[in-house]
Amino acid sequence: MNYSVMRYILGWVLTVESLFLLISAGVGFSYGDASVTAFLISAGLCALFGLPQVLIKPKNNIFYGKEGFCTVALSWIVLSLFGALPFVLSGEIPNYVDALFETVSGFTTTGASVLADVEVMSHGALFWRSFTHWIGGMGVLVFLLAILPMAGGSKMQLMRAESPGPSVSKLVPKTRYTAMILYGLYFLLSVTEIIFLCFGGLSLFSAVTLTFGTAGTGGFGILNSSAASYSPYIQWVLAVFMMLFGVNFNVYFLLIIRKWKQGLKNEELRTYLGIIAAATALVTLNIQERGLPLGDTIRTAFFQVSSIITTTGFSTCDFDAWPTFSKVILVCLMFIGASAGSTGGGIKISRVLILFKRAKEEIQHFINPRTVTRIRLDGKTVDREVIHSTSAFLITYIFIFAASVLLIALEGHDTSTCFTAVAATINNIGPGLSMVGPAQNFAFFTPFSKIVLIFNMLVGRLELFPLLLLFSRKVWKSGR
Repeated sequence: MNYSVMRYILGWVLTVESLFLLISAGVGFSYGDASVTAFLISAGLCALFGLPQVLIKPKNNIFYGKEGFCTVALSWIVLSLFGALPFVLSGEIPNYVDALFETVSGFTTTGASVLADVEVMSHGALFWRSFTHWIGGMGVLVFLLAILPMAGGSKMQLMRAESPGPSVSKLVPKTRYTAMILYGLYFLLSVTEIIFLCFGGLSLFSAVTLTFGTAGTGGFGILNSSAASYSPYIQWVLAVFMMLFGVNFNVYFLLIIRKWKQGLKNEELRTYLGIIAAATALVTLNIQERGLPLGDTIRTAFFQVSSIITTTGFSTCDFDAWPTFSKVILVCLMFIGASAGSTGGGIKISRVLILFKRAKEEIQHFINPRTVTRIRLDGKTVDREVIHSTSAFLITYIFIFAASVLLIALEGHDTSTCFTAVAATINNIGPGLSMVGPAQNFAFFTPFSKIVLIFNMLVGRLELFPLLLLFSRKVWKSGR
């Protein structure tokens, strides 16, 4: 294990986080918040622990898969532990476990909250709460890859560990430029949404914080009603941009370089849009009530479908009160999730496609054992290694999900609450059903259950294995 480079990267993570905290302190200062001091102290602590590690550069920048995965997992843990400090120091979330839950929920773009009234929070705290979504959406390590001079192989190990999806590829030959392109697209889409929201009459603060929640597909809002109080125009803008941020960013890159045919014929993209269209139509028909305008029903259905499949978690209504058929559709969308290479969570469309084609291949093999078949996506053969890793992902996912539900069930809550609380956290969605529905929160859980759910949020955002590797003794032994 190359501990020196791991220490160096963790130092950079804390240093960058101190700068992010200073931005939040600046926002709080502009509004005259009393929480400014808490943000300054937190930023100082991050710098105190981070800068010394940055100043001592490692002699060897090269490291391999296990170092990359462990570094990414530790980075997210450290980021969350220090990111919770402003909430505690300001007294806005005095309990550290609750503050950590809220912070992890922010960085992992989950959007599950322990707060019953967000409108009493200071502007600085609200900004930081939403800003964590934007930071975690594309990933802080991807940001560091764009600015840090490191060996190419090392960079790819970090990107592979942090980026969502069954496989990760470079957009351009150099990993650093790939990271820069991804963040450039992310920033451009975010600015575009801010402009659209401001055009709809929102203040700059509201537009920025809502965009952070949309871009990171996180769902933290600044109103207790989430997105229900906004105008139909604002709701349409949020719904469309949630859908856009759930698209694989590689598609946007292909469109920019004018490879229109390759981008628009992407199989994952077509499946993603098809699921959204079908789910919206089914929910619309199921929740349509006489006397209500069809346009309003379509908007409500599309908003919630877009919000859930992209794992954003914004809501314009209490969908827990919908008919069972529509709620089941939303629960299915929770597991499917958005596209690989997007800011969304869940299992991912590409994995669902691979698993579906693998099942079809197995059926064909039973019919004719001598038939040789290959699984293809976008006309390209999927490597057997990717197929095996996808199967391993699903098995591990099911095991963690079942174990988490059992642990949460020790509190004695109803099945729907336990099941959807785990589904909402491991898939990085936010709201579930019953006691964790869109009109409720997660404050009633015991500290033990909150820690289990914190683990679920982290393991879900990091695609399971980077976090699980931390618990293997073999990983920490010296050597490759």
